[in-house]
Amino acid sequence: MTSFAVATLRNVTLNEDVVTYLKKIDETLKPYEGRFVIHGGEKHVKEGSPDFDLIVLCFPNLKNAEAWYRSADYQAILDLRAANSQGEVFLINGVGADHKATDILSR
Repeated sequence: MTSFAVATLRNVTLNEDVVTYLKKIDETLKPYEGRFVIHGGEKHVKEGSPDFDLIVLCFPNLKNAEAWYRSADYQAILDLRAANSQGEVFLINGVGADHKATDILSR
């Protein structure tokens, strides 16, 4: 099942460390078949007032997502971002194409 790494980041300081992080992260994703599906961007807000940048990475499964996050290559650059932003990062499984909203009622 497709899995995602999701980050909600606030107060990002775009400095030399963050630029280095951005230049290196793509290479850390390749061995785990990860890719960006959302990377910030303009929000067309319909409800609420989100005060964060949304970043979503897609992986073929949770095993790959976990392996990427724990990899030596990613851990080597993680502090470059973490020291220059605030927010949350988590891994989560997606749902299948046949998913219905009521499916969560039987969990």
